[in-house]
Amino acid sequence: MSDRGADKGRGAAVQTTGHAWDGDLQEFNNPLPRWWLWAFYGTVVFAVVYWFLYPAWPVGRDYTKGVLNRVTFQAGGETVTTHWNTRARLMLELQDSPAARRQRQYLEKVAAAGYDEILADPDMKGFAWSMAKGVYGDNCAPCHGSDGKGRIGLFPNLADDAWLWGGTVEDIETSIREGRQGFMPAFGEALSERQLDDVAAFVLSLSGHEVDPEAAARGARIFRGETGGCHYCHTREGTGLKSQGAADLTDRIWTVADVPGRPTLAGKKEEVKRVVRDGIRRTMPAWKDRLDPVQIKLLTVYVHELGGGR
Repeated sequence: MSDRGADKGRGAAVQTTGHAWDGDLQEFNNPLPRWWLWAFYGTVVFAVVYWFLYPAWPVGRDYTKGVLNRVTFQAGGETVTTHWNTRARLMLELQDSPAARRQRQYLEKVAAAGYDEILADPDMKGFAWSMAKGVYGDNCAPCHGSDGKGRIGLFPNLADDAWLWGGTVEDIETSIREGRQGFMPAFGEALSERQLDDVAAFVLSLSGHEVDPEAAARGARIFRGETGGCHYCHTREGTGLKSQGAADLTDRIWTVADVPGRPTLAGKKEEVKRVVRDGIRRTMPAWKDRLDPVQIKLLTVYVHELGGGR
């Protein structure tokens, strides 16, 4: 009796869909919880409101712009007002957020400060480094590399303390602002193969390589005489001239001839001969029309510190 009564009670309390499997396996038809239904209706209402407030539906080649307030920001020195969108909101936040205002304050502080003041102030120098790293990555890294080490034969190494055009902040700023023209004439037609060998021997001897002393002596006469005339730019001692961007040949730092990459003396001589024979033509563009004065100042500090701050 009690079992049948319980079965009857359960049948009256719970409806089924009428489906049955294996004779007695049935699917109940329980109603959804009321909270779940209200949450679902809420999402529908939210979606409809969202469609009206924000850009949402494609219409031909355009889309609905929404009725939310318009966004005004600065772009290219002009005031731009457009309908709300995530890009416009981002531009506005980059210009008007508390962080952006603090950044502008620091930029104004750096712009008004001299290089000595910036380099002596850890906060300003740290800010300049962090800001300039992005500017360097966008404009300088494609040639000089993200680490500033450049590439022998193509782009100078900025991470050492050897500077063709000078390593003071004033020299570096001039290089960035005005650009540089690296030029060395080709001597392939002016010198014979033996003379090229002798000059290469003398150049290698300047940086401490063991070469044939007689060949080096002959090369010295060509280097310092009218036949080669190399001393006009590199000086008689081979220490180079900053005003000409002429390399110091007495150190072991090579920007064009890949002497370190050649394991044998013959290979090193061939590298030097190639440069003397073919000459050098390298150009660094002027950035004064592409970067504003503050960006150039930030880059100057960055490159100066990248090279050890010497």
